[in-house]
Amino acid sequence: MLETSARLLRLLSLLQARRDWPGGDLAERLGVTTRTVRADVDRLRSLGYPVHSTPGVAGGYRLGAGAALPPLLLDDDEAVAVAIGLRTAASGTVAGMAETSVRALAKLEQVLPSRLRQRVNALQTYTVPVPGGGPVVDADVLTAIARACRDREQLRFDYRPHNDAASLRTVEPHRLVSTGRRWYLVGWDRDREDWRSFRVDRLSPRIPTGPRFTPRQPPEGGFAAYVARGVTAVLWAYRAQVRVHAPAEVVVQRVPPTTWIVAPIDDRTCLLDAGADTPQLLAVYLGALDLDFDVLDAPELAAATRRLADRYARSAPARS
Repeated sequence: MLETSARLLRLLSLLQARRDWPGGDLAERLGVTTRTVRADVDRLRSLGYPVHSTPGVAGGYRLGAGAALPPLLLDDDEAVAVAIGLRTAASGTVAGMAETSVRALAKLEQVLPSRLRQRVNALQTYTVPVPGGGPVVDADVLTAIARACRDREQLRFDYRPHNDAASLRTVEPHRLVSTGRRWYLVGWDRDREDWRSFRVDRLSPRIPTGPRFTPRQPPEGGFAAYVARGVTAVLWAYRAQVRVHAPAEVVVQRVPPTTWIVAPIDDRTCLLDAGADTPQLLAVYLGALDLDFDVLDAPELAAATRRLADRYARSAPARS
């Protein structure tokens, strides 16, 4: 009986790790016959696990979704990741998730081995969250949008732009993008015939969703870059582009995430779309990169950079 139980747990772990499993592959992994695999699958079904099967030579097994949530098997890294995610959600920007996350976390930590609990506790002890991160969004709204993106169904919603009247929008939803402080929906606006990004905390979906659509090519640079460009345009009063004499992967590590946009030119240079409140501040920020750069078609920034260079030169003592 112990051997059978251990084998059932191993079978369940395999079914959770991959979408489809041929019966022969499962038998080889478990060291049993395909007949034993069929018997073990029937045992899992009796325990409430919805295991679907496809007959024939090329047939196999798939763990599906059922009416109730059966127990899940997690390896060490997965358990730590879930615990950290729950702790983050407990103080995150999704409405209604804090209390639920705490309850789920309590259940998980009750059964965590001590070695894993120590890893999770170490992260919590030495991590300090910044309060007041951003607007809170409704978890049901996020779920509805994600489902429309997955099913490729048009989404109608009431949208309330900043200091403007609400309007009804019809969008082909493609992706949800999180900047860490805010959630954005990126979709093709059917009325404006162009890509648009929408703050999720300002929209109210109308259910049911609309007809299905054919996915479009993402905007230039991808969905995250599209949101970053929009955030940059709103956040900074002054923007300019510079050519940085360093690989894009180096520059990305030194610029504000989601607010400055880095695009590779070649293996040694990249284009940086940067912003600040004034040209003078932007010149200071660019100097802090500690990388050579060329100002491109931005006379105010060029002038501010020269003034800053002259000031630094005057402040440095002359060499004897």
